[in-house]
Amino acid sequence: MSDQFDLSSMLSQAMAMQQQFEQARADAAAREFVGQAGGGAVAIRVTGGMQMLDVSISPEAVDPSDVAMLEDLVLAAFHDALAQIDEMQQEVLGPFQNAAMPDLGDLGGLVDLDALGLFGAPDDIIEIDTPQSSDHE
Repeated sequence: MSDQFDLSSMLSQAMAMQQQFEQARADAAAREFVGQAGGGAVAIRVTGGMQMLDVSISPEAVDPSDVAMLEDLVLAAFHDALAQIDEMQQEVLGPFQNAAMPDLGDLGGLVDLDALGLFGAPDDIIEIDTPQSSDHE
């Protein structure tokens, strides 16, 4: 009977994986990153959870006659921080994206894993609308 399907074991494995994922996600969200531009003239400190903590602009970067350059530096620093966060997420959360789910076999509809909340709720999904060309006209 060693080949018998063990639903309890499979659910335990799935729940343990969910807990590990949630802990990794919380740890990643708490980390801080500093995006910089202009050789450090502009710096933005942000958490992995996308909470902006601080913006630092050196006086030398402020030229009232060239505000556009300062705006570009702030944007570049923000993009630098986002790139660091993305890299960290790939390192920390990547193993969970490629993890094999336990083979639950043919449960015949006995268990609704989504209803158990093991793999995220539908509210965890963020949809991003991309503007259509007609939206800008």
